[in-house]
Amino acid sequence: MTAHKTDEYILAFETSCDETSVAVLKNGELLLSNIIASQIESHKRFGGVVPEVASRHHVEVITTCLNDALAEAKITADELTAVAVTEGPGLVGALLVGVAAAKAFAWAHQLPLVPVNHMAGHLWAARQVKPLAFPLMALLVSGGHTELVYMAAAGDYKIIGETRDDAVGEAYDKVGRVMNLTYPAGKEIDALAHQGQDVFDFPRAMMKHDDPALEFSFSGLKSAFINTVHHAQQKGQTLDQADLAASFQAAVLDVLIAKTQRALAAFPVKMLVVAGGVAANQGLRQRLADEISDVEVIIPPLRLCGDNAGMIAYASVCELTQGHLADLTLNARPSLTFDS
Repeated sequence: MTAHKTDEYILAFETSCDETSVAVLKNGELLLSNIIASQIESHKRFGGVVPEVASRHHVEVITTCLNDALAEAKITADELTAVAVTEGPGLVGALLVGVAAAKAFAWAHQLPLVPVNHMAGHLWAARQVKPLAFPLMALLVSGGHTELVYMAAAGDYKIIGETRDDAVGEAYDKVGRVMNLTYPAGKEIDALAHQGQDVFDFPRAMMKHDDPALEFSFSGLKSAFINTVHHAQQKGQTLDQADLAASFQAAVLDVLIAKTQRALAAFPVKMLVVAGGVAANQGLRQRLADEISDVEVIIPPLRLCGDNAGMIAYASVCELTQGHLADLTLNARPSLTFDS
């Protein structure tokens, strides 16, 4: 970091999927700006994210997002301390836009370049609520990931359990398509679930004592849901949408809560962080409040649950402090994991 500056400002880029975002973080704790340009309207007609379309949208708006982030933060490039960017995981074309923009900006202004793991960003979004206390456990639930991560110290990420097939958010979107809901379907399924009852009793996978204790699987649940709907259609029956949503969500949440409780029993921690796009789910938030009482639960604000550059800025503080920098050969790493 530059010694002569009183305050430290990190400029962060996030373009891993279908949100273009640029943020400015002051002194590791205050988000001065967090500009997010969503592409949801563009992808709705396809029922999911189209990688090529996402990449093109990033190219179109990233400069505007950058200018808006600096303007809202009321700072200039000369006041910045470092530039952070998501290097992965994500869609390779989308990631490349952010990486290229960050490298160009860092080179032009002679600033350190900090690569950040997108999932670490989701975890560190909880920093806006309060400083993280270690050791901690994180349940990361998003469209592409479902994993339990143990952190003995800042920057020390250990995956202790993850999905063997579909991620939670992915399952929500696939179920939403079967229900003819608008993409992304998670919020609508959550709302419907509060109006229905768990009458279908869908399977809760990998919950037996001889199953891997902290692994997840949602493919069987998704298949059971699809088969139930298709079978009813073949018989000319109409199933209640609210009951379908409630039954699906109950199965998902039963698994998430049970696995999290097992993880907390196996790894005593000071804090449980629940983050990622699915952390916005009101049913999950209520279940956590009702059933996790022996450890402090921290969930980022709704605006920081989805993809955004603010979370990348928070995560970059740890990387910058530990000297994890990149040079201009930095490339997108679409399959990046905590272990790679």
